[in-house]
Amino acid sequence: MLVKVFGSAVFGVEATTITVEVNIDKGVGYHLVGLPDNAIKESSYRIAAALKNNNYSLPVKKITINMAPADMRKEGSAYDLTIAIGILVATGQIQAEELDRYIIMGELSLDGGLQPIKGALSIAIKAKEEGYKGFILPIQNVKEAAIVEGLDVYGVENVLQVIDFFEGKGDLQPTIIDTQTEFSKTLDFPEFDFSDVKGQEGIKRCMEIAAAGGHNIILIGPPGSGKTMLAKRMPSILPPMTMKEALETTKIHSVAGKIKDAGLMSQRPFRSPHHTASSVSLVGGGSYPQPGEISLAHNGVLFLDELPEFKREVLEVMRQPLEDREVTISRAKFTITYPSSFMLVASMNPSPGGYFNDPDAPVSTSPAEMQRYLSKISGPLLDRIDIHIEVNPVPFEKLTETRKAESSAEIRKRVTQARQIQSQRFEAFENLHYNAQMGSKYIRQFCELDDTSLQLLKTAMERLNLSARAYDRILKVARTIADLEASENIKPNHIAEAIQYRSLDREGWLG
Repeated sequence: MLVKVFGSAVFGVEATTITVEVNIDKGVGYHLVGLPDNAIKESSYRIAAALKNNNYSLPVKKITINMAPADMRKEGSAYDLTIAIGILVATGQIQAEELDRYIIMGELSLDGGLQPIKGALSIAIKAKEEGYKGFILPIQNVKEAAIVEGLDVYGVENVLQVIDFFEGKGDLQPTIIDTQTEFSKTLDFPEFDFSDVKGQEGIKRCMEIAAAGGHNIILIGPPGSGKTMLAKRMPSILPPMTMKEALETTKIHSVAGKIKDAGLMSQRPFRSPHHTASSVSLVGGGSYPQPGEISLAHNGVLFLDELPEFKREVLEVMRQPLEDREVTISRAKFTITYPSSFMLVASMNPSPGGYFNDPDAPVSTSPAEMQRYLSKISGPLLDRIDIHIEVNPVPFEKLTETRKAESSAEIRKRVTQARQIQSQRFEAFENLHYNAQMGSKYIRQFCELDDTSLQLLKTAMERLNLSARAYDRILKVARTIADLEASENIKPNHIAEAIQYRSLDREGWLG
């Protein structure tokens, strides 16, 4: 007897429906075809034990299983449940009239229990698109899949619940999640708040500008000046995610298997990889491609602490994703694109010893060592960072102040208002939502300067020997400063402030 059961494979962040054909014939043997990987090939042992421990059996016959399309690689252990149900129906041990109306996925334990799978949200979206009635999956993944409306999503704990469901026994009910309620769960009291930061008013201003325009920022200063403390508080002043952003972000984290028991992600991600990270872990890839840190930071913040300590080749692979806001991983047989529209926050000491440009610290680094240290970060990468700012140590008087600093909630209000101005400005453009995303064409259109501003910028360009990309960055930052003041036009003081945020371009910064 031939039976068809439906599962799904995830490539990149999109799912493809897989037809699992189970044929039972005379003879003996278990034949699994259709480019399965080792985890799928080992499924026969898990399935046999799970069925036996639940009073069912793997027949002593010739079992042929084909996973179509047969020329597409399948990977992972999530097809265990799909194959097991197919075998039970094909051997007549259970009846399942509506089998072809459901996507079934799940990894089996030897006792018949189910382990979580990856990519449940992508699979649910595809199942709805293709008109399936429902999706049966492990209960640990049910919240993320139930985000998709118009699809019955059933979370199950073991294989017996699935058998009872198809035979009309039991009381398995679809999980219903109020997406709007889930989405509105925002932290009113974030773990890290700007009110904890003493002094550093100028740096807070920079962080506010960066958040308002989605600009990349690098903080340069000696140890203990507060760089990491400030960076960790960046998500607390970013505007709330839109529903579209929340779905995009949840999808990527679902594919990477990082959703756990949560449903829709309502908080912007904050990723902080260690400086020993490899280029594959940062941008994604591998023999079975997975999203990297830059994709997991999509719609959120990627924090690279001690930037020069990262391997140079690791930093260089970020140049293209920073510009294009997506990363394409190419292999001989397939190409996968992951979104990576993140905000980069980097920090670094100004020298290997950490105390260069600190007037009170002893100079322990030679100019040659300085040059070697800073040359780990290439000019093209620095060009892609809009704001460079020096962070000086906080004086004792500021540290002992009892006056409460401005909270993240207050800064966030101003940031959100500036973002709303940008959303209205760019509403006619599909992939343009805030100032940092503007290309040259849009910069010319939305960043017009008067004669005074133009002359000021020309003088700065000549004196600082800035590149054309740095020129664009200054204009974008100036546009954001103007938006924070709700100013329609960019004024000379906006340009002057934006020029100040190019520390690493200044001649003589090294000495």
